[in-house]
Amino acid sequence: MKETFGKKIRNDLKESQIDWKVIIAFIPIAFFTYLFHEFGHWTFGELSGNDMILSLNNSAPQNGQFINDSDALWSAIGGPVFTILQGSIFLLLTWLTKSIFTYSITFFAVFSRFYSIILGGLNLQDEARIAAMLDWNKYLVAAIVLTILFLILWRSNRIMKLNKKAIGYFTFLGVFAILIVIGVNELIMTK
Repeated sequence: MKETFGKKIRNDLKESQIDWKVIIAFIPIAFFTYLFHEFGHWTFGELSGNDMILSLNNSAPQNGQFINDSDALWSAIGGPVFTILQGSIFLLLTWLTKSIFTYSITFFAVFSRFYSIILGGLNLQDEARIAAMLDWNKYLVAAIVLTILFLILWRSNRIMKLNKKAIGYFTFLGVFAILIVIGVNELIMTK
């Protein structure tokens, strides 16, 4: 007897360890990831002596100018560094706990940078700004960041024994969560 489409999806989700709790958890995970990334920019900017402001999808000097160009570079580096840090910490927690929730946080750290770089326009991303300030190739900087993050995700997938189909479902959840963050950010910015 042929399996119905709905039953196939339910079986795939179960095999991928995705239930309603994981689906719902993706929304706060997305907000946490965006804020943590921006907190990296804020932290490096503050450590450089700048009075920084922080929002859901932006961190900048309060007066609109960094004290000097190297401060701008360090602040730009802070976001990707914190995203890699998030992925690394939750990779370790995934290894220790085998929790699909810690995996989800690892996954989203990787996916959010990939999504931003590929679909958000590389020229608008931190990696392109870093490359311009260092006079490096923007594709090289993006490749370095994404390679580190993909290695973290590859290891997490191995720990959780997830297949390509599971990654597809997590990708779908990731797109959905990112669109919610972008929508909320647009609502906040228009007020």
